[in-house]
Amino acid sequence: MIIGYTTGVYDLFHIGHLNLFKNAKGLCDKLVVGVTVDELVSYKGKQAMIPFEDRIEIVRSCKYVDAAVPQYDMDKLTACKKLGASILFVGDDWYGTEKWQEYERQFAKEGIRIIYFPYTQGTSSTQIRKALDSVRVCNLEDVK
Repeated sequence: MIIGYTTGVYDLFHIGHLNLFKNAKGLCDKLVVGVTVDELVSYKGKQAMIPFEDRIEIVRSCKYVDAAVPQYDMDKLTACKKLGASILFVGDDWYGTEKWQEYERQFAKEGIRIIYFPYTQGTSSTQIRKALDSVRVCNLEDVK
């Protein structure tokens, strides 16, 4: 059985997230998704709009996801080993970076492949958040 693993915040769930899960599931028998806990999101200098409990339930409910687990730290290699994953799925914005080239060497020593997927063009949680912020600003100006 081929187990695949991917992680993310999955705040403001969108078609890009769904595409990631669908494509990943097509390359493994069991897809496990790590959902970043609120404390780790804060550590990374961000804040999720949707609480962790809701985000993990949304991910868990996706038909391509076999299991959703909390992601408490950034150590993806340990997570893969613990889960028995032989593939890690990540976004292609990391491809070719020095950091991820080193990760590829470390993961390869453990028999784990890293597969990069392209981001879905035109959508991201950051873009959605910016659009929501601009709508809020406009609505506040209308109230004044």
